[in-house]
Amino acid sequence: MTRKQKRLALIGGGVAFLCAAVILVMFAFSQSVAYFYVPSDLAKAALKPETRVRLGGLVKEGSWKRGQGMVETFEVTDTLATVSVSYTGILPDLFREGQGVVAEGRLQGNPMVFRADSVLAKHDETYMPKDVADRLKAKGVTMSGKETIK
Repeated sequence: MTRKQKRLALIGGGVAFLCAAVILVMFAFSQSVAYFYVPSDLAKAALKPETRVRLGGLVKEGSWKRGQGMVETFEVTDTLATVSVSYTGILPDLFREGQGVVAEGRLQGNPMVFRADSVLAKHDETYMPKDVADRLKAKGVTMSGKETIK
């Protein structure tokens, strides 16, 4: 092989290696991506069971129930639709009805129940995760009866 052919082979091998690395990284990220939904969007979406998603909205008043062991059930609403959530574990200290929440997990069963493996609650009276606030704002949802998101 001439010097020019060796150089082209080296460059071609480097490009092939970079392409393989990019494909592997993209595949790894696609396995850990969790799309964000509010309950009314989740009801419209045609998701397969076991699809990993984030669910955000408000904890419906009167829906929080403690089951046996560490199983907690509650409903998340955006006032247009409601999704039942089951969570095994200890909920955050600031978790309560009528407050904002983001749960990450999978849809399971028939009827569909959202099985959360992590739950995040807002940390003060004025904070709401940006994704949740934007989705609720788009739907014109009133926050805790105190203010209307515009």
